[in-house]
Amino acid sequence: MPRQSSHVIAPQERSGPQKPVRPRDPVASGERDAAQNRAASHNYFLIERIEAGVALRGTEVKSIREGKANLKDAYGLVKDGEAFLLNLHIGPYSHGNISNHDETRTRKLLLHSEEVRKLQSKTQIKGHTLIPTRLYFKHGRVKCELALAKGKQDWDKRETERRREADREARSAINASKHRTGR
Repeated sequence: MPRQSSHVIAPQERSGPQKPVRPRDPVASGERDAAQNRAASHNYFLIERIEAGVALRGTEVKSIREGKANLKDAYGLVKDGEAFLLNLHIGPYSHGNISNHDETRTRKLLLHSEEVRKLQSKTQIKGHTLIPTRLYFKHGRVKCELALAKGKQDWDKRETERRREADREARSAINASKHRTGR
């Protein structure tokens, strides 16, 4: 015969005004990117994308949550079997003190040794480099999406723009014909 417990824990009913639930910050919850490198796809052919963790110190995570990260001039480097992120600018934390972080220090990328070895071999090809495309939160940790990239020439950029413009015109023509026929 099963034993009967001497007490039952039931949720307590609270009387009175309920405290409103504040929605979580979209950057902190991972719904929105903390930083994006929009110029990367314009200046480079993005061949392959890799997710890497970033080793951060002190107030850097709080600054990223505030949206003070800038990927514009940042790039990745593989050296001595380790991957690093250079020129990533993380602004000072607003509530920080004298021991705030250095804004453009070199930060280590957290990757498996197998991934680092693959990246090393791919970046040794002439014209290929590592470019961070976005910085985001995943399960409370800061992640960086790196892209193996090859630089574009000016004529490549013009050709890409022409292609994009042609696609836009074709889409608008299709939408206009659908609108005229009444679909």
